Amino acid sequence: MEEKNKFQIKSIICNKDKLNIEFNDNYKSIISAELLRVESPSAEVQGHSVKEKVTPLNKKYISIINIEKVGNYAIRIIFDDGHDTGIYSWVYLRKMSEQNAELYRDYLDRVKKIS
Repeated sequence: MEEKNKFQIKSIICNKDKLNIEFNDNYKSIISAELLRVESPSAEVQGHSVKEKVTPLNKKYISIINIEKVGNYAIRIIFDDGHDTGIYSWVYLRKMSEQNAELYRDYLDRVKKIS
């Protein structure tokens, strides 16, 4: 399978607390709504540089209200806290899928430093 095809999405099943994703290479992943929210690719969360990255707090019980397809390359996720500006490309979702545990640990470490 070509490298670029592994990033293509075969299916996404949206539950209020997670996304179940299957990629074209049959790699399957579950990403929690909490992780999707706190790692949103939006400028509001990521900033315009690494130094500007924000750590959203109190998102443990965040819910996904809806997802909308953006072209043939991404989805926009609408959360129940009103956040809706992140465009999650297939490549970004694959990265989140493969680094799920590491991203979540990093997030928890950032929260501890803030608290």
